[in-house]
Amino acid sequence: MKHKTSYIYPKSLREIIDGKRHYVYGDEKLPSVTTILSATQSPEKTASLSAWRQRVGEAEATRIVDSAGARGTAMHKILEKYIVQEGYLDLTNVGKEAHNMATRVIEQGLCNVSEYYGVECNVFYPGLYAGSTDLVGVHKGDEAIIDFKQTNKPKKREWIEDYCLQMAAYAMAHNYNHKTSINKGVIMMCSKDNFYQEFVIQGEVMKKYMQQWLEKVGQHHELSPSDLMEIWEKYTKRTKQEQKNESVVSKETSGKEWVEGYKEWKKENKI
Repeated sequence: MKHKTSYIYPKSLREIIDGKRHYVYGDEKLPSVTTILSATQSPEKTASLSAWRQRVGEAEATRIVDSAGARGTAMHKILEKYIVQEGYLDLTNVGKEAHNMATRVIEQGLCNVSEYYGVECNVFYPGLYAGSTDLVGVHKGDEAIIDFKQTNKPKKREWIEDYCLQMAAYAMAHNYNHKTSINKGVIMMCSKDNFYQEFVIQGEVMKKYMQQWLEKVGQHHELSPSDLMEIWEKYTKRTKQEQKNESVVSKETSGKEWVEGYKEWKKENKI
């Protein structure tokens, strides 16, 4: 994988304001993408998460969340070191588990990335939000925003709406600041039992998520519809974005295909 320094990604400080993560760029303290998603999640999702915690118990819920977080952090570090070609070895139990997961991502996902512009790239949209994406590079010939995700169990396509919104948010910020036309987001996901999934959003589907993301930004900042329209028009004019008429592509992710694919994989691996 070749490294091209086509874009310079800014450094930033992170600050917690009222318990929420913000990025500091100059005089601006911008809410993170995840902060906005959390603040604007639907009542149904909030109720579902609350019901889950009650069902398994607070202590067990905290253990599951903390364990997943540690595993995800370890997997991300292994992948980052692999991309920049720096040796890294984590011999803890979590590290060994994360290494196996990272190997699946490398073998089945990163093999399709021919070059990259940066890892852990800070991106921001002036006055609105900021965040950090795992990788920006060229995936199967297209410039793309790429994020790595760990999961306790394989996901169906309809379960990852927030991940798709993240891709849209990062792409918009990158396009606005660097005058790019990135129109593709790739989510490379591996479960703790080493089942790899890949979700790609592109073209009109990406545009739909960009507009949905902007609605959440408006909700968080209490912007009017006319404000949002002005932001969208300014964005499209600045980036001169050309949307391709593509749709979501996923691997072993939806309906019967997902179920049968996972069953077959478990059978092959005697799980």
